[in-house]
Amino acid sequence: MPRALISVSDKRGIVPFAQGLTQLGWEIISTGGTAAALRGAGVPVTSVESVTGFPEILDGRVKTLHPVVHAGLLARRDQPSHRAELERRGIAPIDLVAINLYPFRQTVARPDVTFDDAIENIDVGGPSMLRSAAKNHAFVLPVVDPTDYDVVLGQLRAGDVPDAFRRELAAKVFAHVADYDAAIAGYLTPKEDGLPSRLSVAMERLQMLRYGENPEQRGALYVTEEPRGMRDLVQRQGKELSFNNLLDIDAAMWVVACWSNRPACCVVKHTTPCGVAVGTTAEEAFRRARSSDPVSAFGSVVAFNTVVTRAAAEAMADLFVEVVVAPSFHEEASAVLAAKKQLRVIELPVSRGEGALDFKRVRGGFLVQDRFVFDPSEQGWRVVTERAPNDQEWEDLRFSWAAVGAVKSNAILLARDEMAIGIGAGQMSRVDSVFLAVHKAREAGHDPAGSVLASDAYFPFADGLQQAAAAGVTAVIQPGGSIRDAEVIAAANRHDIAMVATGRRQFRH
Repeated sequence: MPRALISVSDKRGIVPFAQGLTQLGWEIISTGGTAAALRGAGVPVTSVESVTGFPEILDGRVKTLHPVVHAGLLARRDQPSHRAELERRGIAPIDLVAINLYPFRQTVARPDVTFDDAIENIDVGGPSMLRSAAKNHAFVLPVVDPTDYDVVLGQLRAGDVPDAFRRELAAKVFAHVADYDAAIAGYLTPKEDGLPSRLSVAMERLQMLRYGENPEQRGALYVTEEPRGMRDLVQRQGKELSFNNLLDIDAAMWVVACWSNRPACCVVKHTTPCGVAVGTTAEEAFRRARSSDPVSAFGSVVAFNTVVTRAAAEAMADLFVEVVVAPSFHEEASAVLAAKKQLRVIELPVSRGEGALDFKRVRGGFLVQDRFVFDPSEQGWRVVTERAPNDQEWEDLRFSWAAVGAVKSNAILLARDEMAIGIGAGQMSRVDSVFLAVHKAREAGHDPAGSVLASDAYFPFADGLQQAAAAGVTAVIQPGGSIRDAEVIAAANRHDIAMVATGRRQFRH
């Protein structure tokens, strides 16, 4: 009779799996809570301690760490000496293990977790048995993923289990155990100035992509367990997502996350906004965001921080859009969008991944930093000019400061009535960024006179401020901190421009 050892923390699907094995003539060996759950469902179970002849001790810390268990897992069936030794010692082989591990990640993610709680949720016996089974996968089936239960049963019912499938299960085990150990190491590793001295990042390939940024480059989407993000992406319709689509989706949703209590829309091309606006509805936010730069909106990714309504979907009907992404869609909106068969419709929760680390690839390594978190508190903001902003200017300055942080540096954003009217992105000099923002505003039919300006970093010279004044900008928000601040402020005063210094830079390289 073949034997299966089952010991799981995540009990999804374990009862029908054990029932299926029993029907195929397998003996089930189990431990603690798993054995109780199986017996409660009427599955015959042999306890581990009756197999080992040794009870669970140390509050369950030791129960499967026994030669009878590991010899049964590691013995090679094609080696006469191994078979003879098992027979001489009265040890029966174990032919399958179904194990998943103590929930370490979930435990340490709790805000009230104690160090002792974390330590007690480090699994020792489970990884040991999984590694033994995976090493000997030619003879033992190692099953770590509940979604594989039905597949395994199907293979067993069909007869011999192919070597390729056994190797696939083994690879999954070693990847799972490596991820588990990485999570533990990350928790225990000392932090220097808030950053760990060593980083292990475990990622799972969620999907292959047609290619990378260019057709000659291979591409795939890999995701982390925590923090959540692209793992929660759901595609409702449309063509396969591309590498560049995913970059734009992430950038666009990062923008609209700035506004938690008002409908916001962002139109993104090449990972930088070409339109941003808030509104009273999703439809209004879209119409205003599109009007920021209607030409560039062609072939864009459009993101919302709120549910997409039928009216918002209809407002997009005449625009070629690559992707629409939002936390949810009304059923009527989905019906409207379905008319565009190629349009990718994506549901993705609104989040900026606060508290996580941000990685940027360099040759032979990574640059690691805290993920940027937009601060809406206005703490440290100062009016540095003779004239303070009026109420309308304050409203637009707050909006533009939230929006400009998403624009590639050097970044300048012109806004009026909480809508971007001109964006200057990624220029090598800040004065060129101002020129481009003014040019884009006029190109889209917006008059920059009377608008406000946000700069993601300080003005190194007064020339950028003077160019903004020539276009009719009336108020500016910028971090301040240049050695020529006095010259910039004096230029603002000469042109009766109100200026706010935030004391905080918002570079996005």
